Amino acid sequence: MGRREYLRAIYDRYQRSSPAKKGAILDEFCRVCDYHRKYAIRLLRGPRPEARPRPRRSRGPSYGRPVIQALALVWEAAGFPWSLRLKALLPLWLPWLRQRLALSPATARQLLAISPRQIDRRLQPRKRQLRRRLYGRTKPGTLLKHHIPIKTDHWNVTRPGFTEIDLVSHSGDCAEGEFAHSFNLTDIHSTWTETRAVLGKGQTGIVAALEDMRQALPFRLQGIDSDNGSEFLNYHLVRYCRTQQIQFTRGRPYKKDDNAHVEQKNWTHVRKLVGWDRYDSAAAVGLLNDLYRHELPRMMNLFQPSVKLLRKQRVGSRLQRVYDAPQTPLDRLRACPEADRAAVERLLRLRATTDPFVLAQTIEQKLERLGDLASRRDRSDRVTSQTA
Repeated sequence: MGRREYLRAIYDRYQRSSPAKKGAILDEFCRVCDYHRKYAIRLLRGPRPEARPRPRRSRGPSYGRPVIQALALVWEAAGFPWSLRLKALLPLWLPWLRQRLALSPATARQLLAISPRQIDRRLQPRKRQLRRRLYGRTKPGTLLKHHIPIKTDHWNVTRPGFTEIDLVSHSGDCAEGEFAHSFNLTDIHSTWTETRAVLGKGQTGIVAALEDMRQALPFRLQGIDSDNGSEFLNYHLVRYCRTQQIQFTRGRPYKKDDNAHVEQKNWTHVRKLVGWDRYDSAAAVGLLNDLYRHELPRMMNLFQPSVKLLRKQRVGSRLQRVYDAPQTPLDRLRACPEADRAAVERLLRLRATTDPFVLAQTIEQKLERLGDLASRRDRSDRVTSQTA
């Protein structure tokens, strides 16, 4: 006889017995079942034990394999965005997803109803396969610091045009010689990002790349904020900003958080895609600019939602950050009266006729071609060739 059957056999007798007999029954119950006395009292004084334990209701998975496969397809094509952004871009990508997968109405409804937390759970096995590396190199500038004011407050703007700029080096494992850099420009209000590749840190090349990005922006460039690198603190860029009536400020030395907006884009728009290889040829710079001028800005600015920090609030000993709803940079510009309306309408028509899956495939093909142009010689090989 099991413990539960024994409990049912003595339960009624215990309830009807006098206090003295209850003590004897309790002693016997504890000795036979090896229960703690307090636990045995709770069982005998509790509700009547059922003849059969109530079967535990098992809840099957709410989202089947077709939903997870479709979700993973969008996640990989979109460049592995985090769950909140992935949920926001699903309605935008769903019409193009239907052309690739035979989605039933029930699968489509589940795909739109899945929560960000559930997305994290179901994509966790795939996320473990991804790796993340950090890299950076900046040479501080020493000239013109008294001409370029330090931005001591955070950008608090309600219109587009005030941006942060930075360089991402593609030097590989050796910073000797001349190599390519990715020049990033990020708008604070809309999170719109433009990127150009330059060979070296020449002042004229930086100014030419900035002018190229200014012409591509769907709004007027009103201000730039940089770090203290010598590629930015120079007479060429100061003269250019004065001519174009662009506000030029800089962050504090060794304070990367002063340029947090563009630092985040350095990872998502450059390093995550291009990697850490060395590119030191004109062909590699040309291919990078071909990607930066066409497919990449369409993917990131038209199809990739981003979130913005609204405020920070103290909750006990913790600092809680509150973000707005995920939106694409184009959708944020659409709500800005200062944006170029003709350019915004043109971009909306472009998004309506562009397949993001084809866009992702083209980006991957160009990245594969770019990988063939990488210079992967070891540092020892370079030293040997220079001393020979």
